[in-house]
Amino acid sequence: MESNGLESTAGDAAVPGRVETSTLPFGDHSTWVRVFHPAEPNDDRRPVVVLHGGPGMAHNYMLATGGLGHDGRRVVHYDQIGCGNSSHLPDAPPQFWTVELFVAELRNLVERLGLTDGFHLLGHSWGAMLAPEYVLRHPDGVRSMTLANGLASMPLFAQGITELLRAMPRETQELIAEQERAGTTDSAEYLSAVDQFYRRHICRLDPWPQDLQDSFANVEHDPTVYGTMFGPSEFTITGTLVGWSIVDRLGGVAAPTLVLSGEYDEARPQAWAPFVERIRDVRHHEFAGASHIPHLETPAEFTRVVGAFLRRHD
Repeated sequence: MESNGLESTAGDAAVPGRVETSTLPFGDHSTWVRVFHPAEPNDDRRPVVVLHGGPGMAHNYMLATGGLGHDGRRVVHYDQIGCGNSSHLPDAPPQFWTVELFVAELRNLVERLGLTDGFHLLGHSWGAMLAPEYVLRHPDGVRSMTLANGLASMPLFAQGITELLRAMPRETQELIAEQERAGTTDSAEYLSAVDQFYRRHICRLDPWPQDLQDSFANVEHDPTVYGTMFGPSEFTITGTLVGWSIVDRLGGVAAPTLVLSGEYDEARPQAWAPFVERIRDVRHHEFAGASHIPHLETPAEFTRVVGAFLRRHD
């Protein structure tokens, strides 16, 4: 596969500093947190809290956003409950896994880390669904919100996925439909078709960075959250989020917002357009040549664009 001229990055490994990890109590469970402290901190730069996607992907593939610490700000990554180093609950009933649960977990993290006096939110994919849900409930202290490759409506996202599937080879489309009808979405043939789609519209790097492979391995190890809330794959949405939409509530978002998308993104324009159309203080940037993970595919541009936005709203 061609690399499309895209390069991976080591993220905060390229920025002098230290990493501090901890486990925060969250009710009867725990949330694992990783904070990057730059060697030359700048008190004028507010911390940025990074919300990973999935749901259930774990923080690993988002580590490259640690490069945002180059201007002296702390960068906070964490594993949402149900994945990574946080509490796993494979026997929890489906109704346990709600948007409200993850909003409450994020609020717990913000309060325990003492961030309520000012911080930035950066959400990717599902994290870009979670971020505005948080801001609508807890606007205090949020200096800005970056919605990277996200969606404002699951039905609109599904429309875009259908369009992308129709652009794939007919035999691939037929194989996917046949395997889904048969309920054999764990077959090698189905997983191969999913892989073709992912390499077009999730990450166009070849090979995939290890951090991204680690996040996918996390889902394979414990698919509870992803399977319950989303479904067996990106184009088979059967989970509890199937009808989710925040479109009609976006007028209530006051935080300055940056919306990011990729040229070949699985989140097609109709999925994220409501963010741009309905949030009052908003701007949009598209990464040419990238798909769903531009912070890995076009890291220098990502750090430049997002870093400038954060500084504007520190």
